[in-house]
Amino acid sequence: MNAVQTYRYLASSTLGAGALALQTSGGPAPNPRFFTGFLTTPQAAAAGLLAVAEVARTRYHRPVSPASLDPVVTGSRDRLRFESFSGCCGVYARLDALPAGLDGDVVEHGTTNVDVNTPLREALSRVGGLDPLHLSVGPDDLTVSTMDGEVVEKKVPLPARWLRGFAEVQVLAARFEPRAELPAAEAAAFLRRLPSGNDRSVLWVVPAGRTLRLTSRPVPGAVCLAGPSRLVALRPMLRFAKTLRVYGPTVAAGAAPVPSVWELDTGALRLSLTLSPEPYRGFSGEGAALTALAGDDVVDDADLVSALLSWDPTIDVDRLAAQAGLDTGRVRGALAQLGTAGRVGYDVAEAAYFHRVMPYEAGRAERDNPRLVGARALLDAGAVQRDGTAVTVRSDDQVYRVRELPDGSLTCTCHWWAKHRGQRGPCRHALAARMSVRNQVEERA
Repeated sequence: MNAVQTYRYLASSTLGAGALALQTSGGPAPNPRFFTGFLTTPQAAAAGLLAVAEVARTRYHRPVSPASLDPVVTGSRDRLRFESFSGCCGVYARLDALPAGLDGDVVEHGTTNVDVNTPLREALSRVGGLDPLHLSVGPDDLTVSTMDGEVVEKKVPLPARWLRGFAEVQVLAARFEPRAELPAAEAAAFLRRLPSGNDRSVLWVVPAGRTLRLTSRPVPGAVCLAGPSRLVALRPMLRFAKTLRVYGPTVAAGAAPVPSVWELDTGALRLSLTLSPEPYRGFSGEGAALTALAGDDVVDDADLVSALLSWDPTIDVDRLAAQAGLDTGRVRGALAQLGTAGRVGYDVAEAAYFHRVMPYEAGRAERDNPRLVGARALLDAGAVQRDGTAVTVRSDDQVYRVRELPDGSLTCTCHWWAKHRGQRGPCRHALAARMSVRNQVEERA
C-alpha cells in the first residue's frame, strides 16, 4: 500500500536560536499557528520528543536501516500531543505535554508532521537543566528555542500505514483498564531486568507489591509484554518520571497475546508506548476496527459526528450521542470510521477519545480494509443465509459456517479463522454474517 496522506505547508519547520518552529497544515483556518510558548520542563520534554522520534525511526521486527518517518503533532486547547509509529508499525509512541508542561497559549487547534532530523535530535539532546525550550507552532515557523543554530526540516507526507495504525490503536486502547502503577525507582529496576537486544519473546507481568513480576503464562489480572526490549524508548525519561502505569485488556488463563500500554508520568508530561500483541505484528493489520465499520449507517453517522467535534482535550461520547441523537454504540462506530482517516485517538490515562485535525474521506475505510469490501460483496451477491443458530456463507465455490460464541464473538470454518482464531479481527465471512443479522434486526424493527 503506497498511498499517503498529503498536507500543505507554507514553509519548512525550523530550529533556530532558542526557538523550535513547527509548521501546521490543518485547523479552523488555513495553516494556523496553534501554540506559542515555553515547555516548563525542558530537559524532560526534550527527552520525550527524542523518544517519540526514536520510535519513528526504529524497526523492532527485523531491524534494518532506520526509518525516516515524522512524528505527528496535535494542538488541542490546553495541551500538545506528539505521536509516532515505529518503522514496523508494532509500537505506537505518544508524548502528551499537559497544561502543567506548557507556559503559553494554545490559540488554535491543528495537526502537522514534524521532521525530527539529525540536527534537531542533536540540538534536543543538548538541552540542559537551565536551558529554555520555546515552541511556536504555526504557518511560518516552528520556532524552537535552544542554544543551537537553525535547522530546516523536511516536509514528509503521512504514510497510509500510519493512518491504519491510528484507526486500530484507538479501538484497541478503548478496551484497556489500569492494571498496575509503580513508583519511578521500582519502574527503573523493573525495566533494567528486562531482556535487551532484538528480543522476540512474549512475556506476561502481574502486580507484586510495589513492582511487577514476570511470568511466561497469562493469568487473570496479567498484562501482556510482547517483545520486552521494545520498552527501551522509555528509559531516557525514567529520571524525570514519578510513576509508571500499565494498561491492558481483561485476560484469563490461557489467553492469547494482547496489546498493552506502558506510560511514564512526570506530572507535566506523559510518555506512553503501546505495544502490539507480538513483536512481528504491526497495528496496521490488526483488524480491530472492522466490526465497528460494518454498520450501514456508519458513514452518515461519521459525517454527523465529525461536524460536532470540538477541539476540547478529550471527546465526551455521551455528550456527542446526545447532540447527534444517536446511541453511544453508533457514536463509537462513527469514531472508528473517523479513525480510519486518523481523526480520532484514545488516551488511556484520561479514558477518553481525542481528535486530530486531518482531512476525512469516507471511502478510506473501504479502501484500506479489503475484508470489509469482501463482506459487502458477499452481501450484495446474496451469499449469506441464516440457518438456525448459524449463518451459511458461500464464497468462491466454498461453503463456510459462521457461529456466535457465548461472548458475542463469531467463529468461522474458513482458513483465516483457523489460523488467527479471531486475534486479527473477523474474517470477511464473519463480517458479512454480522452485517446480515444486523440488517434483519433493523428490518423487523
